[in-house]
This record gives sequence, structure tokens and C-alpha cells, in this order.
Amino acid sequence: MNLMEMKQAFTAQFGESSEEISVFQAPGRVNLIGEHIDYNGGYVLPAALEFGTTLLLRPRQDKKLSFKSMNFPYHVELHGDVKSLAESKTGEWVDYSVGVIVELGKLGRDLTRGYDFLYNGEIPNGSGLSSSASIEVVTAYGLLSTEGYLADRVEIAVLSQKAENGYVGVNSGIMDQFAVANGAKDHAILLMCDTLEYTKVPFVTGDYKLVISNTNKRRGLVDSKYNERRSECDQALQLLQSRVSGLDYLAQLTPEQLEEHQAVLETKPLLERAKHVVEENARVLKSVEALKQGDLAAFGQLMNASHDSLRDLYEVSCEELDVMVEEARKIPGTLGSRMTGAGFGGCTVSLVHQDDVEKFVEQVGKAYEERTGLKGDFYVCGVGEGVHQIEGV
Repeated sequence: MNLMEMKQAFTAQFGESSEEISVFQAPGRVNLIGEHIDYNGGYVLPAALEFGTTLLLRPRQDKKLSFKSMNFPYHVELHGDVKSLAESKTGEWVDYSVGVIVELGKLGRDLTRGYDFLYNGEIPNGSGLSSSASIEVVTAYGLLSTEGYLADRVEIAVLSQKAENGYVGVNSGIMDQFAVANGAKDHAILLMCDTLEYTKVPFVTGDYKLVISNTNKRRGLVDSKYNERRSECDQALQLLQSRVSGLDYLAQLTPEQLEEHQAVLETKPLLERAKHVVEENARVLKSVEALKQGDLAAFGQLMNASHDSLRDLYEVSCEELDVMVEEARKIPGTLGSRMTGAGFGGCTVSLVHQDDVEKFVEQVGKAYEERTGLKGDFYVCGVGEGVHQIEGV
């Protein structure tokens, strides 16, 4: 749906008004490498996608907030005072938007007017490409901009994460919101999640494209296994702290230090979890160097090693993800392929030569369906901008 059609849909939904309709967009995100190490004090390397969530926003004459979506039938009209909003949790998609408004109120940035909101999302729900973060960030940016506040992107990422943790009740890290808010075209973001130190890394892929493959596998084990892995990492850290002074996070260990002190880890799973964290963190830093040197082949090999580690050492992959990766690697133009996100379903990301993209989608899709009984979806894209306003529409 183009913007003209969206504006027509907006007017059909909310009626005519003398107030101007503003248009904002926030992307989805993909993590290129650096999985399950954010909560272990490691680096991640996400990038914003070229598709995401579009928000059409228009002030109202009253203080009410009316939320509608082109993707979901549920819509609601709420009173705009923060106290009422804080008690308005519905379990529906609007909680991501309302949570942001509640967080803005806590910062003393209450809304001076009511608003009509119309969202159109291009990110598949539950795909692990951050549809929720995209809604949160575009809402925060749109309201701050329209209300005349400074729309600081780091602050937007932090308050959006607080909305998801506190209001929605999902214990997500900062990576998703940070990448959606701060993304830059043809750049990945090297982010230390603990301190929010970040660097924009050129991601110039030339004749290669990112192909995101959605397994359409329901991710039923994510929450339980996520908590289990965090607990295992905490246990490994406590044991290693008895040998390594000043150790606050597993990812602070070098591979050499882990090898020297691995005997202190009491079980094979604890060793394997720690090994993944330490080696994955090193892979992220090696990936940045490879990208700076334009060595896409080396970057692809690091992607492959990341998936293999997540499958074998961290054990958060699944048959569907593994099949998608195996079939992707059979395509001659594929430099690298790995699962991305929490695991047990969701998406893979592959770096594929543009001449082989059509073959990739056809052959990987056919083989995946034959082997799993599920139909995959494929998205060919580049790296896009973070949240922004679209002027002149």
C-alpha cells in the first residue's frame, strides 16, 4: 500500500479535518551476527531493514487517542490522560503504542492534544524482525516530533524498551529498539548493549543481497529456553569469577582465558554455553573488521560459524531453522547463512549474490517445504534508515 492509499484509508477511518496528517516510518531490524550475547555483556551487530511500520498521525480537537491498524481488526479509542492509559492494557497490539505514551508521561512529556493513529506494518508478525519495536519507536518519534520535543534517538530506544518491559510485560533487551531508532542506510550498528556505546559500521554489499527467510515455525519454546540459557550463563559466570578477577560478564573473557579456566565449569552444558558466548563475541568483532575491509567472504564464513555454534553449543536452533540454513548453503552464490533472533523458529538471514537470489528463493523454498511441510516466506532487502519522518506527502 502506497502513502496516497494510506492517506485515503486514514480519511475513510477518521474523517476529514483541518489538521495536517503527518507520516512517520520505522524499520524492522535483523541481527547480522551476535546472538544470545547481549545479556552476557557482548557486542551485537544489528541493522535496520528497508521495510517496517508506517504511522499516519493527526491531532484531534479533544484529548482522546484513537488507534487503528491496517493489519489487525482490533481498534480502540482511549482517554489521553496518563492515569487512564496506565490502566488500559488490553493484551492487543495497541499496548505497544500505549506503553510508549505512558513512558513519555513519566518523563514529564504529557500529550497536549488527542491524536488519531493509523498504522500499516510490513513486518510479518512473530518473525523475529522486531515488529513490536518498530511500532514503539515510530510512536515515540512521531509524538515527540509533533509535540515539539527533541526526538533523541537513543532516548527513544530506551523509553521504548521500558514500554515493552514494564507495560507490555516482555523482558526484551535494548537491541531491537536501538537498531530501529538509530539505523542508517548501508550501515550496521556495533552495539554494546550494557553501556549503549555504539559505532556505525559500513555494510556495503555490492552485488550481494540480504535474504531473510521466515520459517513460519511457531516459536513456542523461546521464553522457557531463554530463561534457562540465562540461568546457565549466570552459573558459568559465578564459577569463572572464582578464577578470573574483575569479571562482570561472560563476554569479557577471551577465548584463551576460557580455555585456561574451563575446568572450573562443572557440566558440559555450562562449558558449551560459555564457549558460545565467548566465541560469538569474538566473531562479532572479527565481522566488523571483515566489513571494514570489504571482505564479504570472510563475513559469510563468520555467519556460518555463528549458526553452527547456536545449533551445537547454545542449542537454540530447531529442525526448521537448520533445514533453511542447510538448503541456503547449497546455493552457489550464498556466502553465509544463519539463524537470527532468539531461536526455535523465526527467521534466517543469508548473504546471497544478486544473480542467485531468484534461484535461492525457488530452490530453498521448494526444498524447505518438502523437508518440513511448512511454506517459508522470503524477503530480499538492503539495509535502510532508522526512524524518520516522511515530508511532503
